[in-house]
Amino acid sequence: MKKWLHRNTDNSEAIVQLQSVLSIPYTIARLLVQRNILDFETAKEFFKPDWSHTHDPYLMKDMDRAVQRITAAISNNEKILVYGDYDVDGTTAVSLVYSYLHKVHQSIDYYIPDRHNEGYGVSRKGVEFAANNGFSLIIALDCGIKANKHVKWAKNNGVEFIICDHHRPGDSLPEAVAILDPKREDCSYPYDELCGCAIGFKLIQAINKKLERNDDELNEYLDLVAIAIAADIVPMNGENRVLCTYGLKQINESPRIGIQPFIAASKKSTFNVNDVVFTIAPRINAAGRIHSGKKAVELLISSDSQLANSISEQINAYNSERKELDQTITNEALNMIANNPELQERKTTVLYSPEWHKGVIGIVASRLMETYYRPTIVLTKSGDLVAGSARSVHDFDVYNALEACSEELSQFGGHKYAAGMTLKEDQVQDFALKFEQVVSSSINPKQLIPFLDIDAELDFTELTPDIKGNPFPKLYRLLRRFSPFGPFNLRPIFVTHRVVDNGYSQAIGEEGKHLRLNIKQQNSSTVLSGIGFNLGHLAEEIKTGQPFSIAYTLEENEWNNNVSLQLNVKDIKFTEVG
Repeated sequence: MKKWLHRNTDNSEAIVQLQSVLSIPYTIARLLVQRNILDFETAKEFFKPDWSHTHDPYLMKDMDRAVQRITAAISNNEKILVYGDYDVDGTTAVSLVYSYLHKVHQSIDYYIPDRHNEGYGVSRKGVEFAANNGFSLIIALDCGIKANKHVKWAKNNGVEFIICDHHRPGDSLPEAVAILDPKREDCSYPYDELCGCAIGFKLIQAINKKLERNDDELNEYLDLVAIAIAADIVPMNGENRVLCTYGLKQINESPRIGIQPFIAASKKSTFNVNDVVFTIAPRINAAGRIHSGKKAVELLISSDSQLANSISEQINAYNSERKELDQTITNEALNMIANNPELQERKTTVLYSPEWHKGVIGIVASRLMETYYRPTIVLTKSGDLVAGSARSVHDFDVYNALEACSEELSQFGGHKYAAGMTLKEDQVQDFALKFEQVVSSSINPKQLIPFLDIDAELDFTELTPDIKGNPFPKLYRLLRRFSPFGPFNLRPIFVTHRVVDNGYSQAIGEEGKHLRLNIKQQNSSTVLSGIGFNLGHLAEEIKTGQPFSIAYTLEENEWNNNVSLQLNVKDIKFTEVG
């Protein structure tokens, strides 16, 4: 059971003032003030993300050097290799930069390292491929910021690097011609939360400017940027919010041929961030997890509908295999913990099996973290080494924890909440103990308690449709305009008390795992439908008719071309929460 934490919004005067200025419900004004939106102009910028709020790409450190080197390579007809990671951010970034440059330069190819044989980031095999095949320039996307050794080898063998990364740099930077990374300490770019694909977009934006080409030519790449922003779970504020808004517009109005099969199969009339995260992103990721990220790039750069349909079918098969592996390995991992009392008592989870599929250990780590709610690392064999994926709980920096364990690691990199690492097999036990020691000594016990941040309390009367023929109440119509949702602009969580079953709630899905709700509030005639994932075990108690409290988000349910309001219930409590 999760702890419910009500967000404090002490500035009631600001809420009332904003409510008056914008002529909006109090609840909407409260949500805006929580996001530090306190006046008309800021609200206008929030509700209408505009291209004018993106930044000049040349403000990024080394951008001029990167553009100069690339345009020189084009002029000299040098061979350029576009290199990227095998996940969604990497493959979309490669697809974007490759597609753009291929229009102005034919001597170009792309390279995605093999997850199983080469691992994450710039590999020795990759730079050797470039050197042996006459490439004189590598543009590395979503990787490279800590690839000092391989970048130096490439330089010594006649291959220069331009690095476009968004991960934290190490103590020293690689010997590249240019390093585009807003997280560099010496980079004064106004926004440092761009994903790798977005940095790739800033690069082609700068090249486009240099070549004096029309900015409208870049619109076709924004769908890739939106997919990467949504999938990489970067903050949905600032420039990311603008890029994602325009990218979603591109997805809905003129999507590239490669993603059209996924959109068609979903039968959704309009795609939002959630649809990207759960429909497009897992499939693109599945290519790199199960087969090769090259297959994802092949799909995303395709201009042939028949070919795109064929590749999408292959990728759907990879995704099905990914789901099976995910379920099998998650069950094995949960059993390992259940059968080991010592593991259950720890403040961390570190599990290793040489048999696990490397492509899904990140997903498994996420599932274990959600179940036991503690910093989690899942490890498996990868060639001569062991590779792992880390996931962390709210507000605990797993990257810093790994840094404190660096003596036990061969390599590591990542972010605050997700990271990857490699180490020798005989170091696994020592690393697990060291990681437990580091986390135990630095984590606050409160950080190990799962929680829900409650944004506001609602009565169901506020969710009653107010316009004939429109299924959505005013509050939800305004809430829609808060999108795109993501970190730093999460979909608000509401709480409603004194809720009762209306007679039709039931457990659904395999083994009754999920909960279909048909509910109303006591003393109210408004009946609402909801879905509670993994809450099926509460069905019988709900059917008794006793009142309960629900924490939920609001969303749209589209079925047979009918769209209705749906509560996505996150938690249920049978004791009233005040």
